Amino acid sequence: MNLKKCRPYLISILLALAVGGLSAIAVAKGLPAYERLIKPALTPPSVLFPIVWTVLYVLMGISAARVWQSADSERGFALTVYAAQLLVNGVWSVLFFGCGAYLLSFIWLILLWLLVLAMILLFARIDRPAALLQIPYLLWVSFAGYLNFAVWYLNR
Repeated sequence: MNLKKCRPYLISILLALAVGGLSAIAVAKGLPAYERLIKPALTPPSVLFPIVWTVLYVLMGISAARVWQSADSERGFALTVYAAQLLVNGVWSVLFFGCGAYLLSFIWLILLWLLVLAMILLFARIDRPAALLQIPYLLWVSFAGYLNFAVWYLNR
């Protein structure tokens, strides 16, 4: 396999995973408090979260690399939205786990959901498979919205 072809994928995946790694610092800090919270019925076991997020970050990286490699004139804007959602994603972990600001983090998650949707729509105009790779992310953020809102509601 050609390293030149793989490089954008490696860089993009590593960048997405780096955001996940930074988020994990906030999660680790807030995990003891999170474990003591009342959680909604559909809350998965804590061990599942890093597995799911790792898969999602890899899919994000692959997707972004596909867009990066396109010659489409809109790729710059699409990748800017991608970068914005990565930033918002990372800040959510700080708000939820680091600060315990459950209502604010839910509102922030709505912003993340809108950015992910915008990213999918922009990616779809450039590279349909790249957009489809983001669908699990949008679904997971939707589920995270349910969990986040329920945690706030049950623990207010």
